[in-house]
Amino acid sequence: MLARMEITGVSAVVTGAASGIGAAVARLLAAEGVRVVVADVQDDKGRALAEEIGGAFAHVDVTSTADVVAAVEKAESLGTLRVLVNSAGIASAQRTVGRDGTLESAADLEAFRRVVTINLVGTYDCIRVAATAMGRTEPLEGGERGAIVNLASVAAFDGQIGQAAYSASKGGIVGLTLPVARDLAAIGVRVNTVAPGLVDTPIYGEGEESEAFKANLERGVLFPRRLGRPEELASMVLECLRNSYMNGETVRVDGGIRMQPK
Repeated sequence: MLARMEITGVSAVVTGAASGIGAAVARLLAAEGVRVVVADVQDDKGRALAEEIGGAFAHVDVTSTADVVAAVEKAESLGTLRVLVNSAGIASAQRTVGRDGTLESAADLEAFRRVVTINLVGTYDCIRVAATAMGRTEPLEGGERGAIVNLASVAAFDGQIGQAAYSASKGGIVGLTLPVARDLAAIGVRVNTVAPGLVDTPIYGEGEESEAFKANLERGVLFPRRLGRPEELASMVLECLRNSYMNGETVRVDGGIRMQPK
């Protein structure tokens, strides 16, 4: 008999849920009967999505512990909190050393720090706050209290030129997955990470130039030779949440791509 965590009727916090993969996850969870807190800094888009899926919106800057706590408390008001999906994050590109060889043209350290603070530290803060709340719930059969899924990136493994900050932040998420899963085993909470490849989200813009850029990216995908769809990533997130024997693992969902240096 397949061990599945029952999620119908529970509540969830999804960060970065106003667009892209986060929005696809929020929609899929809602379709499964989960009461979703759409946690994002994009207020208008977040509220619209929350209304669409019958959830609730929380303005969350993941660098603010107070915002994270408020989102978790909102989720607890909707039902038993058993799900956290960390999808909030930003991207940044800069070479470590400038072309003219001066320190002034070297990478901006504050920009590096900001990416790591949002993507890595913010993810960990969401985990520790939400997992603390999950630990107070009554366990399901088998002792399970909840599940957490983080969104990393194939850049954690195949970082390209200029991606030092982004790759470091996503590599950090991969690196914390197993030790945090070991930490949270004591309270019956599983932790997994999904590492997307190139996914067709609003980050690439719209119009002819955007489509030409995406067509160029697709050439590196093994099969199917196209960009991923947010719904395909959401499907893997859902499996990681529901499969009770999936724990401490990072799964690439990337069409077999291995990113080249540039």
